[in-house]
Formats: sequence, structure tokens, C-alpha cells
Amino acid sequence: MVGDAHAGPWHRQVSLLAMESIERMRGKGLKVGPGDFAENLTTEGLELHTLPVGTKLAIGGEVVGEVSQIGKKCHVGCAVFKEVGDCIMPREGIFIKVLQDGTIKVGDAIEVVKDV
Repeated sequence: MVGDAHAGPWHRQVSLLAMESIERMRGKGLKVGPGDFAENLTTEGLELHTLPVGTKLAIGGEVVGEVSQIGKKCHVGCAVFKEVGDCIMPREGIFIKVLQDGTIKVGDAIEVVKDV
């Protein structure tokens, strides 16, 4: 992600979180939406946290990433955790390392790449 603080040659280049995960936090009374967990991409229809590390994802027509980590520890002072005593990023956010770069846009499909 051009200009992102986490861009660079390491395993957590892009963070993703499912809208379904955000909805679960809304169910606890938290007024949150896409981006409030500092994720780079918010998805729908794919249970991201069930994908094993090493899974390859095709995003749009150009980008390919590999799941490199599931979840991360909340930082000290996590506003979501402070408000409701829970945060989904440690369990349900995922990180990918970009294998093939390109341009993505809102509405692009994200699909699991099947090894042949």
C-alpha cells in the first residue's frame, strides 16, 4: 500500500478485516465501521480468519498476496478494547505479504487462489 506506515519488505504489508467481524463488534454496541480497526482492506463474504497462513489471495485482476499472519496483539491504548473489553483484530484480522503488486479499487473481488 503506497504511503502506508507498514509498507516495506516484511510479512505484515497489508491488513484485512471482514465486514462480518466488524458487524460482530457492532452487535456488542460499538459504533464502528470499515477502517476503524486500522485495516487496509475491508472485505465481505470471506471468513478471513479461517484461512491458514500460506493461503494465496487474488485481489482484483492484478494483486496476489499470501496470508502471513492471523491476528495481532492490540497496541497499548487500543480504543476499541478500552471501550468494550474486546477487540477482533487479535483473532480475526489477517495480514498478507504482497507477491504480485498492482492496483486495486473498491469493489474488486478477493478470491482464494487454488494451487494447481
